[in-house]
Amino acid sequence: SFFCFRTVEPLEYYRRFLKENCRPDGRELGEFRATTHFLSSGSITTADGSALVKLGNTTVICGVKAELAAPAVDSANKGYIVPNVELPSLCSTKFRSGPPGEEAQAASQFIADVIENSQIIAKEDLCIANGKLAWVLYCDIICLDYDGNILDASAFALLAALKNVQLPLVTINEETGLSEVNLKQKNPLIIRKHPVATSFAIFDDTLLIVDPTAEEEDLATGTVTIVTDDEGRLCSVHKPGGSPLTGAKLQDCITRAITRHKEVKKLTDKVIKSIKPK
Repeated sequence: SFFCFRTVEPLEYYRRFLKENCRPDGRELGEFRATTHFLSSGSITTADGSALVKLGNTTVICGVKAELAAPAVDSANKGYIVPNVELPSLCSTKFRSGPPGEEAQAASQFIADVIENSQIIAKEDLCIANGKLAWVLYCDIICLDYDGNILDASAFALLAALKNVQLPLVTINEETGLSEVNLKQKNPLIIRKHPVATSFAIFDDTLLIVDPTAEEEDLATGTVTIVTDDEGRLCSVHKPGGSPLTGAKLQDCITRAITRHKEVKKLTDKVIKSIKPK
């Protein structure tokens, strides 16, 4: 039967679809899965900002927790952003409990690079008093359901959660030298750039398909993720080994990523508008 064929010869099964320019889930090669996201101010009550993102069946939640700390000696006027991506065993049979595996570590590093390269937030904006006090933003991204393309979902969840953060006003009392936190006066973070990640799987070294599922990732001969900002500038290209890409193919990916950026931006703006400020 056809189902049996899919189990025994998954690559051949896939190739039959790709010949017809479509995929087993009904999408065209260049089509993204339905994307939804919820800004959930209250979903993680301990967080200062949070968001839930669904990319097809891949579901990711990001919580941002802000704490106060002394700035580093060599960057006295900067705060910190500390991202962490978790792929717990509950999100997929492919992950085990215990310390973070290779994929989770690679995803955390990817998100750290996106923050650094895109300048999503200027670390100077997180400084409260030069050399004395700064904000640390702990950004925990947890996958609840894994069906491929964790990088796009994580980058989207991070951006949405950061846009949702409200930080209390903090001042340093001149006389006592102690910090005073005013919870009644909260301000949003200054988001300087809106980086969006767009991932592609490479099939048989030549075919590009966007937004791969877990099954497609397993069968792919390589992957590439393009991160662009509001101006269509390239923030980073993440290419962990696998099939090489020609210049023309890479340019094609970048062009498609810029189009995707506009779609994601529209979606984010729509969700933010729909939330009534408290």
